[in-house]
Amino acid sequence: MERIVIYPGTFDPITLGHLDVIQRAASLFDKVIVSVLVNASKAPLFTKEERMEMIRETVKDYKHVEVDEFDGLLVEYAKKKNAIAIIRGLRAISDFEYEFQMALMNRKISDGITTVFLMPHEKYTYLNSTIVRELARLHADVSEFVPKSVVKKLSQKFA
Repeated sequence: MERIVIYPGTFDPITLGHLDVIQRAASLFDKVIVSVLVNASKAPLFTKEERMEMIRETVKDYKHVEVDEFDGLLVEYAKKKNAIAIIRGLRAISDFEYEFQMALMNRKISDGITTVFLMPHEKYTYLNSTIVRELARLHADVSEFVPKSVVKKLSQKFA
């Protein structure tokens, strides 16, 4: 049986921290589905299509990673994809409480889906998409934080 895992998020934009978590997940599971959340309550910088394109470009050399989108209940989406787990990245203790609550709620809704917490390399613990967007908006160099293709896209957005 193929062990499939979902790595959900807005990825606005994908960062090297996200990529680190994807690499870790790919070493543990047979297939990683990086799933872009379509959330009407958020106003992302990049469209869903742009975010998916950036992720695809970033993971193109990973054989067992695919990119998809979802809207609605994560555990229902995970079941539809035959996933056995959901990956959540934890950067700091401050992430834990929220992620723990979500994991417990997901387990309550669907006992067959396990949440797996992965920590990125410590050099990415301070990194998130919001910080990257703000730095890029202020025309700071973000090349240490995002893949090269994303640097280009951010430059175009804030030109």
